[in-house]
Amino acid sequence: MYWRKWQELSKQELYDIIQLRLAVFSVEQDCPYQDLDGLDQQAYHLLAYQDLKLVGYIRLFEALEQYQGDASIGRVCCCDSIRGSGFGRQLMQQAIEFCDQKFHKKITISAQAYLRDFYHDFGFEVASEIYLEDGIEHIKMVRKK
Repeated sequence: MYWRKWQELSKQELYDIIQLRLAVFSVEQDCPYQDLDGLDQQAYHLLAYQDLKLVGYIRLFEALEQYQGDASIGRVCCCDSIRGSGFGRQLMQQAIEFCDQKFHKKITISAQAYLRDFYHDFGFEVASEIYLEDGIEHIKMVRKK
C-alpha cells in the first residue's frame, strides 16, 4: 500500500484506479453515475496492489467544502476476489492513520448505509438520516479526532 498525490500518479495507476472504481461502483452496483467528479486532482490516493493488479483503493481529502472543511475519505473499494478477507479494514485503518497524523481534524464521510457498522467500528458516528446519492442509500458519518 502506498499514497500518491494526483501529480504523482502514473498513467497506469490512474487507469487502474478508474478501472477498479468503475468495476465496483458502476458495474457491480448497477449504478450509472459520474465517477470522474473533478475532485481527484485535490485528493491523496491510497493504492494497494497484489501481483501487479490494483486490488484496493481509497481517496482522501484534507478538506472538503461540502463538509465545512473536514477531512474526508471516499471511494473506498476492493476487488471482489479479496472481499471478506479483512483487507478493506486494513485500507481504512491506513487512511484514518494518515488523516490523524497529517491533518489532526475530524473526518466526515458519505457512507453507503449498509456499511454503517463497518465505519462505526472505526469510530464514525451517524450524523444524518439516510439519503439517496446516485440512487443508493447513504448516510453522513463523522469521526472526531
